[in-house]
Amino acid sequence: METTAGPVIYQKLLLWEPNLESEEEGEETSEPLIPDPWRPQESPRNEVGGLPGTWARLVSALLLLAVGFSLAARQLHAGGGATGTSDSVVPPPSGHSHHPGVYHHGAIISPAATCSHLGQELLVAGGNVVDAGVGAALCLAVVHPHATGLGAMFWGLFYNSSSGNSTALTSGPVQTLAPGLGLPSALPTLHLLHTRFGRLPWPRLLVGPTTLAQEGFLVDTPLARALAAEGTKGLCPLLCHTDGTPLGPRARATNPKLAAVLNRSAVDLPLAPAGDALLRLLARELGLEGPSAGPMPTLEPALQLPVAQGMLLTTPSPSAGPQLLALLQAALNSEGPSPDPCPPLPQATETPVSSVLATVDSSGSVLLLTSSLNGSFGSGHLSPSTGVLLSNLVANSAPSPWACPLILHGSPDDTEAGVLGLVASGTPTVASVMTHTLLSHLAKPQMQDQRGPTESPSICGQGTLLQVAAHAEHAHVYSVPNGCCPFQGF
Repeated sequence: METTAGPVIYQKLLLWEPNLESEEEGEETSEPLIPDPWRPQESPRNEVGGLPGTWARLVSALLLLAVGFSLAARQLHAGGGATGTSDSVVPPPSGHSHHPGVYHHGAIISPAATCSHLGQELLVAGGNVVDAGVGAALCLAVVHPHATGLGAMFWGLFYNSSSGNSTALTSGPVQTLAPGLGLPSALPTLHLLHTRFGRLPWPRLLVGPTTLAQEGFLVDTPLARALAAEGTKGLCPLLCHTDGTPLGPRARATNPKLAAVLNRSAVDLPLAPAGDALLRLLARELGLEGPSAGPMPTLEPALQLPVAQGMLLTTPSPSAGPQLLALLQAALNSEGPSPDPCPPLPQATETPVSSVLATVDSSGSVLLLTSSLNGSFGSGHLSPSTGVLLSNLVANSAPSPWACPLILHGSPDDTEAGVLGLVASGTPTVASVMTHTLLSHLAKPQMQDQRGPTESPSICGQGTLLQVAAHAEHAHVYSVPNGCCPFQGF
């Protein structure tokens, strides 16, 4: 894939586009099931002055109004009582509904409800899966500083259903900002992806994250759990009460310095490369002359492995993508049982902390993003002038075992084939987990089930697996464990 060409905008369904429902729902009819009571009927009794016809129309109208009010009341009652990590499924104008996690147009799933909702808003605003994914990633940089942030390293995998091209995103070689502190690369990496494939203006994607950082966000359970486990050393006053104790669930946190960085990123571009202002502030704060070279994110063709069911796509080295494809190829050639998804780990193995999200639309375009600060809260160094937590991913860091997003694209000769995307976090055996999950899917495809994920309800007791699919002109989203990650769609 050429990476020097201008922006590529792939075709995407727009919300409430004229004739959209009739084009999508070919099996449904636009003919009303009940005649319109206000439309004159071809009958002698409907002539002006025909009292029997007039009374009949009036009674019919009143009955329809009563039925309409009753249905509306029932819908409001059902919507008001909905709970859980996913949004309620609102039947489209065509009148039919789906299982939770199945949508007509597009969907997003992430570890934070706030960020999934923000991604949905970008989809509804006319954005594509890249806009939704990048916006949600910037949101997670605000509300989940224990797992990701502007100091994190990113990997991504994008399948463009319009062109058929698959692209891998990387932050580039790991670089050191200062001893023990990694060079921040999130802003230039996400901006590169958006510039190449996004649809909405870059400043539009920053509105929600900037507002959350400036006006405050509620600490959710994952962040509160990480604070309780790691303590608040170096994190006050951002994530502490006035007495130094960590914020608990539902406490409100703000990060005005980070809001200023995000706002500057929206204003400066395209006048300056993304992240330049952040690097200047960090260099001044740490007494550095400045990094010898800025981040070098790249977009390159994804690794591919042909299989009987289509094409497998993942990210290149130094991610765990090549290891994943090697495991899959060996398992498929052996025709034996799938590998143990949770093999025993050496005692010294540390679990990398990472964050994942996925977006999909009904045409089959998929974006998978994974990022990490390495350990929980990264280096633990909170920049006072930028509000950014720096990672401890430095030049000599090991390859990225937490990064191996996977997409299975069905054969173009199979008209019933769909697209499946998998991305996992929170376990050092992620490649084995992904292999086991995909082999389970290939043994018994679940795309048509529309009811749930293809995996067991846990990943080695600690991680999460996000699964998205496009099948039968609908977008599907699931998570393992079930309900661990909120999803939104339309």
